[in-house]
Amino acid sequence: DVQLQASGGGLVQAGGSLRLSCTASGFTFTDVGIGWFRQAPGKEREGVSCISASSTYYVDSVKGRFTISRDNAKNTVYLQMTDLKPEDTAVYYCAAGPYCTFQSTVFGPWGQGTLVTVSR
Repeated sequence: DVQLQASGGGLVQAGGSLRLSCTASGFTFTDVGIGWFRQAPGKEREGVSCISASSTYYVDSVKGRFTISRDNAKNTVYLQMTDLKPEDTAVYYCAAGPYCTFQSTVFGPWGQGTLVTVSR
């Protein structure tokens, strides 16, 4: 079974940092794009970052603050988040897709997300 599990969320003050991990199993990890998405209460899910075999992508609101990376040997993708802002508060999900895009419909399956809460 294809599975991805996000972890590493928590409560942090504004300006702080967190590192999220996405561990994958059940598929060839290096052949796909791995995307991070987030969903804040009352809002639609939005793409945050994506990594393919050769490229990385970021939504404008996190450029310069978030860094995505992958460890193929561990089947894990990381999202290092720095200078966190209250508007980054959301449940963060990771998912696999055939290529990198911020269209969430291309990705799946969706596992349980991890909650990031940034206080003022």
